[in-house]
Amino acid sequence: MHYLHLHESAYELRFSKNLIYITNYILSYAKIMGFKKLNSNRKVPNMSKAQLILDLFAKDMIKFGEFTLKSGKKSCIYADIRTSISYPVLFKSICNEYSKIMKNIHYNMICGVPYSALAIASAIAYEHSIPMLLKRKEAKEYGTKKILEGAYTPGQNCLLIEDVITTGASLIETTDVLEGHGLKITDVCTLIDRNQGGRETMLEHGYKLHSIMNLVDIIEVLYAENKISFQERQNALALL
Repeated sequence: MHYLHLHESAYELRFSKNLIYITNYILSYAKIMGFKKLNSNRKVPNMSKAQLILDLFAKDMIKFGEFTLKSGKKSCIYADIRTSISYPVLFKSICNEYSKIMKNIHYNMICGVPYSALAIASAIAYEHSIPMLLKRKEAKEYGTKKILEGAYTPGQNCLLIEDVITTGASLIETTDVLEGHGLKITDVCTLIDRNQGGRETMLEHGYKLHSIMNLVDIIEVLYAENKISFQERQNALALL
């Protein structure tokens, strides 16, 4: 009985050591591969958003490579949403996603940030009979010389439509003009939030940012669907 007890103890010891070895191996592998603890507060994209991400990637509107953004920052991922006007079905899907997040926002009219979001704002305004304003990049040097086109009354609330927000600098250029004409800005809607300071910039100016998807959503969906490599995923996440 004493021998049997020693034999069982030795077996249990070997089993424990093997279990510890396996556990350490898994943890080491996870560390090497860069796996991170999941943030339970982060929302997982729903099926329609995930499919939209895949469709944008398939049409080369989400690209991986070497790019310089308007802000001057270098990036290995770039979103060129302007091309969506050449794909009516996809373009309509994009506009429908905007309409969903606009339902619970109070506004009297909308304005697309020039120039990339003008087509999106125009389509939404036409589809849902929403008054729209057009803000030019610069004032005309002839005719009325307006920088803001459309009918409005000072004090009305204008919802801004953007396609991609990085630092928020382009948006502030637009809000400055609108507020300079007496309009009120409280909310901004964008297709993609690049998670690179734009949301914080909006909050600093008193605006609430509503995004359909963010950079993390895009990276994780594409990686999960084997559209990008592990290294591309890591390089993109390093931007955040």
